[in-house]
Amino acid sequence: QVQLVESGGGLVQAGGSLALACQASGSIFRIVAMGWYRQAPGKEREMVAQSNSGGGTNYLDSVKGRFTISRDNAKNMVYLQMSSLKPEDTAVYYCNAYIYATPSSWDNYWGQGTQVTVSS
Repeated sequence: QVQLVESGGGLVQAGGSLALACQASGSIFRIVAMGWYRQAPGKEREMVAQSNSGGGTNYLDSVKGRFTISRDNAKNMVYLQMSSLKPEDTAVYYCNAYIYATPSSWDNYWGQGTQVTVSS
């Protein structure tokens, strides 16, 4: 069984910064990709940032230059540093990972979500 546990988030004023962290634990053979999604009330869940095993990263256009994703592969962790936050960044942020539990079996996993609220 694989679990993703997030930490961080909270309330911040516009222009401020917050950091999120997510640790994967359990039966892990290899992590292919880790990333962050978010879902605001009444909106669909969207990819915010993703880091693949080759070191490549992808970002939602609206967060480019403001958010930075990083990984600590030794600790099975992924981080999201968010700066210059805007009220429209308010959402529940979810950690996501594609993980091989065995050499031939992989699945997509989600964390429980953490609230980020940016006040104007």
